[in-house]
Amino acid sequence: MKNDMSVLNRILKTKQEEVTERKNRISERDLMSTLLAGRQRLSMRKALEESATGIIAEFKRKSPSGGFIHEAAGVQEVVGGYVRNGAAACSVLTDTDYFGGSLLDLAMARRVSDIPLLRKDFIVDFYQLAEAVAYGADAVLLIAAALSPAQCRELADAAHGLGLEILLEIHREEELEYVSPEMDMVGINNRNLTTFETDIYTSFRLASQVPVACLKVAESGIRAMETVVGLRRLGFRGFLIGEHFMREAQPAQALKNFVGYAD
Repeated sequence: MKNDMSVLNRILKTKQEEVTERKNRISERDLMSTLLAGRQRLSMRKALEESATGIIAEFKRKSPSGGFIHEAAGVQEVVGGYVRNGAAACSVLTDTDYFGGSLLDLAMARRVSDIPLLRKDFIVDFYQLAEAVAYGADAVLLIAAALSPAQCRELADAAHGLGLEILLEIHREEELEYVSPEMDMVGINNRNLTTFETDIYTSFRLASQVPVACLKVAESGIRAMETVVGLRRLGFRGFLIGEHFMREAQPAQALKNFVGYAD
């Protein structure tokens, strides 16, 4: 945990307490016994490599910086619409206190999705990886700013053991040391987790420093197809877009309109 990240520190403190409370309700052993082991998990990396859009469409109701974005949004309606309108994968926020999500959102999204699902949360414990599998995720987010390099590698190895893929999120040059072969995808977050301010040029600035072999994903602040086109020229294959869609009355229609500009 980094001392200079007050917003992130608050989130992580809450997350540690939340994980402890969840373990007291359902033991790790009991949770492991419920895993959807029979379900063939989908490769998010492969989906992005093969997709014409590369868009990871996100479902989230609120953010720490902006409050509620779309409080009444129904996860099945939105995610089902994302699937029908060209998303390569979907991201589902499962943090409750700061983003208004839940694991139930993930489970409900799984029922209407035949494309890869990313559990987007602040993963700090193996228990959360087991939850991700139990509720239908195909991949999880690991945030460099929230973990040490050793913790990140350990969680990545554990996730792979459960059949999950990893999207490693970085924001600063100093976090490039987290990039390793264990990371299936590398996301450059344009949002500063200290201030939650967004600068789209973060992806442009760091792109050349990420190894060519890594599948690159740009996260946050993408509002125009022109930005996607520019990032594609720098080797990005994935584009995580949430608020731009979720602020609309019909997020799935917003995705359809956005993708239409690619023709």
